[in-house]
Amino acid sequence: MFNPDDPQSVEKYSSAVTLSDMEVFIFPELMYALVLANIMSPCIWRWRNDPWFSGMQRLSPYRRILRTKQYLMDNFAFNLDLDTWGLTTKERELERFRDFIDPDVLARSNALFGYEGDKFYFDMDIRRHFGLDTYDGSVIPYWKTETVEAMEAFRYKPGYPTGAGECVSLAALYAAALFIVAGVPLEDIYMMATPLHSQNFIDINDGLLTNNRRIVTKNMFFNGTEISAKARRALENEQVTIVAHCSGYIHSIYDRATMPAGIFRKFSNRLRQYLKTDITFEVLANFLRQNKKLQRCFQLSHTCCGKPRFIEAEKVFHYEHSSTVRIGDSSRAKLLHDIDEDEFYPSPLPGRLLLDEIETFFRAGSFSLDSEEARAQLRQHLSCSCFNAEEVVADLLRFCTLEPRLPLEQKTWAPGPCVRIAPDSTRDEVIAMLDAERSRSPVADLAFQAWRDMQRSHWKPFVKAALERNPVSVAALEGLDLADAAERLRRMENVSIYDGTRMSQPDEVWNFQRGDGLEKALCLMNLARHRYPQDSARLTVDKRSVCVGVRGRDYRFETDRQIPPPGDDDFAG
Repeated sequence: MFNPDDPQSVEKYSSAVTLSDMEVFIFPELMYALVLANIMSPCIWRWRNDPWFSGMQRLSPYRRILRTKQYLMDNFAFNLDLDTWGLTTKERELERFRDFIDPDVLARSNALFGYEGDKFYFDMDIRRHFGLDTYDGSVIPYWKTETVEAMEAFRYKPGYPTGAGECVSLAALYAAALFIVAGVPLEDIYMMATPLHSQNFIDINDGLLTNNRRIVTKNMFFNGTEISAKARRALENEQVTIVAHCSGYIHSIYDRATMPAGIFRKFSNRLRQYLKTDITFEVLANFLRQNKKLQRCFQLSHTCCGKPRFIEAEKVFHYEHSSTVRIGDSSRAKLLHDIDEDEFYPSPLPGRLLLDEIETFFRAGSFSLDSEEARAQLRQHLSCSCFNAEEVVADLLRFCTLEPRLPLEQKTWAPGPCVRIAPDSTRDEVIAMLDAERSRSPVADLAFQAWRDMQRSHWKPFVKAALERNPVSVAALEGLDLADAAERLRRMENVSIYDGTRMSQPDEVWNFQRGDGLEKALCLMNLARHRYPQDSARLTVDKRSVCVGVRGRDYRFETDRQIPPPGDDDFAG
């Protein structure tokens, strides 16, 4: 639990405020703490009153999930803009976390400190992919994980017609929304983080995977489309570093795991079942859909005006893009019928395999991934001068059986208290239950820090985060003296994005151009600390105003926040 005299404790709790990707990697408890903070927030509970969610109780669990997915699709965008939360450096972050993790281990595990996954990430050049190639090689983004309030507040930023958030934010939002709105038990939701991504596995039916704003069913995962390729990318190319659950977490580089071993094994088995499918003709067609270079080695036949006709596979796959019918299922005949006859040839195309004959092979009997005899037969049917059948069958098997790189089970299993919230709980009941668990549950205690309620959490880590990790507002006000900067802040809307006694960080104030006077005061103090680190700044609050005193001048802001302000000790250290 929080110890104001322990620098490591202050560091962890301050990380619950800023929630950068790096902080979540170092402190895996934070991943689920944000989910609980979002569940305590009034925002998602208000969604229940939206007409879009009327009649939810009459829908199946899967249909409720789809309804929730569409709401997220309509109201949030995926955002990776480097300017949103600013930049830091590798050296600064390594120094900050040197007491928590070995730098060499970090370099092998974290995308921005040297990790490049497999050949896929090496080829794409991570820094160029994320727009960092124009900066010095040591510069890295903060990429803070947003609360639901911050995600919704993107509507106030120019160019954002909806809310927005990065991948961890969307994963945490999904977990909370599926519980509150769709009624999915928290026990069925598993969060997964890789060095470059974050997704959830939902243990319902055959399993569901969240991927940023989307939901991916097992059938969709293997359909070979661009959407499924994006959903597969992280699990195909990266180590899963964190699995977080209401029962605890497991981390690839930490020996201690707080999730019960049995729950992790159940998750691992269910995820592997989701990531494996039988090879059928439809799956082969899906494989070809994803591997466009192989399409030129195949052809299809169709009876036109009573005569057999033939057409290149890649041409038919192209027609799929503007159609709801598919090559690999019973709708293929309609797809071919809709193609003009002059696109076909009267005789088979030389050097190409006929997909119709391969379909006959699959229909002749079941195909087992585990049977060498079946694999040999498949290689024989795929024998072609156009490609190496051995390699293509191996790639097809990998397409059908994705083996995730999960944390190893050789851990010290030390389960803590499970966060159990009844699905029919009210918001007030959830808050009361989590509050009662704080003395025994570290993740529940961290959730209140992430929730930003300054009557129930600690000022010292909040202030530390505000004055050390909010570079955007400092850079934006660079050309103004303190008096002009204070006036600029006063002209913003005097309303917080957070309700009640909860607080924004300085860069949230700046990004969304609004904040209570107390939030604006901390924003000005952040600027003063960076410009004049040798000068002390003081903060005083009366009934309706807050005053920042620095360099012999006072700057006053109006406030509605009826909470005890941070004291001198909260600014120390």
